[in-house]
Amino acid sequence: MEEIILKVASDTKRLDAYIAENTDLSRSRATKLIEEGFVTVGGRPANKKTSLKAGEEVGLTIPEAEPLNLKSEDIPLDIVYEDSDLLVVNKPKGMVVHPAAGNFDGTLVNALLAHCGDSLSGINGVMRPGILHRIDKNTSGLLMVAKNDKAHNFLAAQIKEHSFYREYEAVVYGNLKTDKGTVNAPIGRHPVKRKQMAVTEKNSKEAITHYEVVARYSGFTHIKCILETGRTHQIRVHMSYIGHPIVGDDVYGPKKVETSLGGQCLHAKKLGFIHPNGEYMEFDSVLPEYFTNFLAKLERKES
Repeated sequence: MEEIILKVASDTKRLDAYIAENTDLSRSRATKLIEEGFVTVGGRPANKKTSLKAGEEVGLTIPEAEPLNLKSEDIPLDIVYEDSDLLVVNKPKGMVVHPAAGNFDGTLVNALLAHCGDSLSGINGVMRPGILHRIDKNTSGLLMVAKNDKAHNFLAAQIKEHSFYREYEAVVYGNLKTDKGTVNAPIGRHPVKRKQMAVTEKNSKEAITHYEVVARYSGFTHIKCILETGRTHQIRVHMSYIGHPIVGDDVYGPKKVETSLGGQCLHAKKLGFIHPNGEYMEFDSVLPEYFTNFLAKLERKES
């Protein structure tokens, strides 16, 4: 078991949010630890809504990772890079990253268990071994996976500090007015549609997306997006917010979507980070077939 003591610097309203902001734990993981009695405030048990005052001490006991009940599956992986600390994988469109309700098999984690065996970090809990960040089921592209807890902590710190380089390519509806731009708009849970995210000032976090036009077509624009932050559905929400939703997005796009894509035309193309050994590494992936086929379709219409 790991013991962590945090000294509260200033008053804050919720214990679960404080833990998520000051450790490598997700908010859901922090909530679970609180509910299971592994968190104290001033030496006393607390609940997730406990308000904290400056000077108080928060004690966390992080139990050993539970044995995985997930099955490993011999699913082919497109591994771009691998060493003893991490691997970078090119996830195909249609694959879920980690198990959840309704998706307990066929996920990237199931495939990783078969490929890596016990060599995955356990920091994110039983259902997400090794997972540092995620991309949506119907988004393709590069993901990094930690193979031990030391590497996980080192890499997660870069994500938290926004020094982790993530570049995407997408095709959006409409013609963007400028060749370059930035969307700086906070993202939080949609106030009504609880399974969706939205630009909102309420219970939200800073979200910044930089975009640049790659090519223009009649009624469509091929863009490059660089994430300064990494919020859930960030690019999809931001592009929809400025009136240019991603083609094929059946959640944040128009009701009549481009169904031939089987999801949004969005690919995580580049990934850059400092390896635990101190070396900066950057990886690039080719655009997948579904993406290039759609671009070819747009080019044919132009000719």
